[in-house]
Amino acid sequence: MMRVCHLDTCPVGVATQNPVLRARFTGKPEFVVNFFEFLAQEVREYLAALGFRSIAEAVGHNELLDMNRAMSHWKADGLDLSPILAAPTNAHGASVINDTKQDHKIEQHFDHKLIAAAADSLNKGSSTEIKLPISNVDQAVGTMFGNELTKRFGAAGLPDATVDVTLTGSAGQSFGAFIPKGLRLSLFGDANDYVGKGLSGGVISVRPAESSIFLAEHNIIAGNVIGYGATSGRLYLRGIVGERFLVRNSGATAVVEGVGDHSLEYMTGGVALILGKTGRNFGAGMSGGKAFVYKLRADRLNHEALAAGELNLERPSETDRAEIKSLLQDHQQSTGSTLAGEMLANFDSIVDEFTVITPRDYANVLKVRAEAVLGGFDPDSPEVWEKILEVTNA
Repeated sequence: MMRVCHLDTCPVGVATQNPVLRARFTGKPEFVVNFFEFLAQEVREYLAALGFRSIAEAVGHNELLDMNRAMSHWKADGLDLSPILAAPTNAHGASVINDTKQDHKIEQHFDHKLIAAAADSLNKGSSTEIKLPISNVDQAVGTMFGNELTKRFGAAGLPDATVDVTLTGSAGQSFGAFIPKGLRLSLFGDANDYVGKGLSGGVISVRPAESSIFLAEHNIIAGNVIGYGATSGRLYLRGIVGERFLVRNSGATAVVEGVGDHSLEYMTGGVALILGKTGRNFGAGMSGGKAFVYKLRADRLNHEALAAGELNLERPSETDRAEIKSLLQDHQQSTGSTLAGEMLANFDSIVDEFTVITPRDYANVLKVRAEAVLGGFDPDSPEVWEKILEVTNA
């Protein structure tokens, strides 16, 4: 077992974007089909031996489970599994298998309002502005609409903010999940978990309600697992968010004013600008992308990654300074952030208090590619990728 799935160095070409390594992959879809056919056949054999024609017939017959072989092992000495395997009393004769369909009430979903209001945008690609209230029972707002947009315009979507939606209230879970390029969601209020999950090119901003009197940078604005698995797009969050911020982000850009534990875990691409405190275990398994963190506490980083030198910690270069300033400007414009405004007003005196965090191997890859471009070589040529394998010890 190599256990390098998060390092982009998979030697058999499965968990990697490196074309040289991907060429080593010899699998075919037919192999998976063949495996599951064998699996199905073996399941049928077991069922037949027990006297059943289907899994549905076998469900609930826990009296057929043989515990003796497991219980005879010395590690299980004295262990009694009977309470766990006891059949529950079914006084009402309810079915023990799933034989009813769940009604998700899709026809009542919030996005039908967006689809109707932005019909011209979906049909002609024209601009639309929408203003609506929202509540926390409205989950995955923007996702169904994003699907309609993608079906019509493909992965490229539409120009940024072609459909510009302003919402007021508390959003339910998965606000803006998977939304594509062309849709912008601006929320005045707060949000639950999974904001921007799988973000795919859209733009999301969350800021306190206009009537709010508290300091946004000291209070929670959204929940846990923000931007999980995002691939592109932008997130602006005026306030603090919970745990696991930008886990598995591979291309989105996000600005936030404070984060909880386990942020940027397994991140492979994209950019994060963090203007406040971070929780513990920051950057665990991070193998790509870049983070700008204000007044970073090194003890909050993942200890193993730090000890192994897997994360580079540097002061901002001139290019980094320009990027930080641009992101602060975007954040202020999108959310009205007073914290971003204060930082911009004193930018030259505070910019060196940011720490630039990049994974070591990722930084080496960027360096090799940059040198190739300067030398007039194709950065995606086999020769350059061989050099990348050398510097990443793949």
